[in-house]
Formats: sequence, structure tokens, C-alpha cells
Amino acid sequence: MSKLQRHLIMPLRSVPRRARRNATGLALVLLLVGSAVGDQPWESLHGEVRRGEVVPLDTILDWLEAHYIGDVLEVEVEREGGYVEYEIKLLGPQGQVVEFEFDGQNGQLMSIEGVRINDMRR
Repeated sequence: MSKLQRHLIMPLRSVPRRARRNATGLALVLLLVGSAVGDQPWESLHGEVRRGEVVPLDTILDWLEAHYIGDVLEVEVEREGGYVEYEIKLLGPQGQVVEFEFDGQNGQLMSIEGVRINDMRR
């Protein structure tokens, strides 16, 4: 297991036990992150997080848990125009799937797509 893989796995342990138990998609996070950043090596992304240029994934997940009810289904990290974006899908209490998109540089929520989003707010 590489240093980056350990870095990404450890913060996911902060996801609530219920979410971890039900979120088999979390096991795919490393694959999604690796393929989503295209030609960027993992070491580059890890370095950006370590230098504070990109918000750590656990910061985003903590924010989501504080503001929304749901289980993490999928996490993607993408580069759009040189900027890092986190895309996270949550499974809501009524079976709805909602996608949240965050700016990787500052952690700000950029968009939400889905149905019955208000039913997921804390």
C-alpha cells in the first residue's frame, strides 16, 4: 500500500460507523481517485494536500456529515481546468441519491444535484 493510499484510507475511518458499514462504494475510492486525476501522478495530488493547496477529503466528509444525513456511495476527484474538484454521492434516508460537488482548493460547496435534498439536511 502506497503512502497516498494510506493517507486516503485513514481519513475515511472518520466516516460514521453506519456510513462505513453501508458504503461499499468507499472501497472504490482509491480506484476512482487514481483514474479521475488522469495523467497526474498520485504523488502530485498527495503533495498538493500536504502543502495545503487541496483540502483533505476528510474535511469535506466531515462537513457533509455535519450538514446532511446520508451514506457515502461514491467519491471522485477530478481535475477541471487545472482545478481539483471533489464529487461525492450520498444515499439519503428515503433512498434518494444526491451528488455534491466541492472546490478542492477551498472546500467550498459548488453545486448539489438530486431529489428531496431538503429531506437530507440536518
